[in-house]
Amino acid sequence: MEADSPASPGTPLPSVLEEAGTFGSLLRRIKGKLFTWNILKTIALGQMLSLCICGTAITSQYLAEKYKVNTPMLQSFINYCLLFLIYTMMLAFQSGSDNLLDILKRKWWKYILLGLADVEANYLIVRAYQYTTLTSVQLLDCFGIPVLMALSWFVLHARYRVIHFIAVFVCLLGVGTMVGADILAGREDNSGSDVLIGDLLVLLGASLYAVSNVCEEYIVKKLSRQEFLGMVGLFGTIISGIQLLIVEYKDIASIHWDWKIALLFVAFALCMFCLYSFMPLVIKVTSATSVNLGILTADLYSLFFGLFLFGYKFSGLYILSFTVIMVGFILYCSTPTRTAEPAESSVPPVTSIGIDNLGLKLEESGLPETNSAVL
Repeated sequence: MEADSPASPGTPLPSVLEEAGTFGSLLRRIKGKLFTWNILKTIALGQMLSLCICGTAITSQYLAEKYKVNTPMLQSFINYCLLFLIYTMMLAFQSGSDNLLDILKRKWWKYILLGLADVEANYLIVRAYQYTTLTSVQLLDCFGIPVLMALSWFVLHARYRVIHFIAVFVCLLGVGTMVGADILAGREDNSGSDVLIGDLLVLLGASLYAVSNVCEEYIVKKLSRQEFLGMVGLFGTIISGIQLLIVEYKDIASIHWDWKIALLFVAFALCMFCLYSFMPLVIKVTSATSVNLGILTADLYSLFFGLFLFGYKFSGLYILSFTVIMVGFILYCSTPTRTAEPAESSVPPVTSIGIDNLGLKLEESGLPETNSAVL
């Protein structure tokens, strides 16, 4: 009796094993590239920021729908006051060049512009909901991402690879899926009073957000987190305080205060304060662009909570949208950007390890973080 052949005819066994080994090696390389500890940590930090934004959205919606309170500038003013009381006061007790008065003497006008951009970005996006549709706000708000990338290119000298543009496209595709789910679920029930004005407000607000985020990345990486938050707290309090007296005086006077409304204001302020406090920490180890891609899921978290709190209709497209956004976010974080040297620098025009996704760069190069902190 003939013995059975050890391999199927036509394909030698060594060749099959070699192909299987190559495929297994490829899978291990992909897994090692996309699911490193630093990328998982970046994802977790980004989603923590998304949950903070979700908290501000839910409390604002409760105030607007249940108690007819629509005072976005007052809500922002409370947050800036908290930043002032903690971080500006910290600067006041610093010594040397980090002291509040010394910073104001040297850079007061720059921080006035930064505070103005931050305050008006928050205000314009919220105000746009009165004029245009939810779909327009969700889609046009993404305009800030290409603006942010362009500003990072010229101001921070960031240099992107093809994978970064693909990742941004994937994230925006996920946002489009979310908007489509909103329309199918019937959430697009407000046609807006003046769509053109609303759309322009969204574009301007998104652009100001990009300016604020690029300034934030520059300051927290080259100066300090305390300086950024302290200066934003100082000038944000002044600017938003003046503006709320001008545009929201009547709305504030008409509020019928009780403990529930006060609790919602406190919850909003705490969520916003946590967002402002933690975002510089995340930006310092990643970048403003990757953070903005990560927080695209904030609207989805609001939708998921809205299923229980506001009776939203569920759609499987929400899960698909969340998955697509996370895939794009992971792709973006998987490959570090480069940082070109400024043209006026005496250093030869080569690229450094970059400022984007610093933790990933340290992991790839195997260098200790203490020896690679100089960007």
